[in-house]
Amino acid sequence: MKIVLAPMEGVVDHLMRDMLTKVGGFDLCITEFVRVVEQLLPPRTFHRLCPELHHGAKTPSGVPVRVQLLGQHPQWLAENAVRAVELGSPGIDLNFGCPAKTVNKSKGGAVLLKEPETLYQIIKAVRDAVPAEQAVSAKIRLGFDDKSLALENADAITQAGASLLTIHARTKVDGYKPPAYWPWIKKIKQTTDIPIIANGEIWSAQDAALCQEQSGCDDIMLGRGALALPNLANTIKHGHQGMTWEEVKALLVSYSGYEIYSDKGRYYPNRIKQWFNYLKRQYPEAEEMFISLRTLKDPQAIVELLSS
Repeated sequence: MKIVLAPMEGVVDHLMRDMLTKVGGFDLCITEFVRVVEQLLPPRTFHRLCPELHHGAKTPSGVPVRVQLLGQHPQWLAENAVRAVELGSPGIDLNFGCPAKTVNKSKGGAVLLKEPETLYQIIKAVRDAVPAEQAVSAKIRLGFDDKSLALENADAITQAGASLLTIHARTKVDGYKPPAYWPWIKKIKQTTDIPIIANGEIWSAQDAALCQEQSGCDDIMLGRGALALPNLANTIKHGHQGMTWEEVKALLVSYSGYEIYSDKGRYYPNRIKQWFNYLKRQYPEAEEMFISLRTLKDPQAIVELLSS
């Protein structure tokens, strides 16, 4: 079984990738998306979203990090894919799953699930441009408004030469509302011969086992669940017990050191509160601490609270 850390815009940046891969259990990370419009982006754009490119495209604990691109123009996506690979990314991931309205309005992300031919053209252009030994993966949802094009989209992605397909088992309209429709992944899996990774609504080892059973997939991708339970990957893969609240607090203090002294330090109070919104799902103590935390704006005061 392989477990992939999901790309989460504005949440899973290089600091969070470092922390979660240090905890363990992940085999691959996907970056937040690099937005491609009608230009070849400079190396600094890729380095900003994926600083790991300076270090062999791996997190400090050695987990590979793959650059994700989002856009609608096949040729520009292909040119930027070549650049990302030249900078060291182990393959390219293409985002056809982002549900954000601003992204969809500019014809990126999940809105392209209405256009199987566009999916085909994008993936084929990238596949033809990138060296054969480099993976070209895609991430989709089951559809935009409904699931009517799910099989056609998967076929287009397969025929275009994708190496791998990750499926978030909900439509764009579903957003992140439970449930995830894992049996639909199995329907798609039965129509394609490329490897498929299942994603969506995996919060526990029990969820992971049920997802694997219903989707027919061995490999899974974790997003929000890994923020709610930082060692979720290890509970699934190795049968570990979930981290205690004391262990989570120690991790938060460690993360605070990374975040405060990074170039994003001014965002630290908001970022830590954002993480608590996920932790509250697993830890009653997080709910209690959040009452005190939500009014704090000074990083040092936040760290003192976490250390208490």
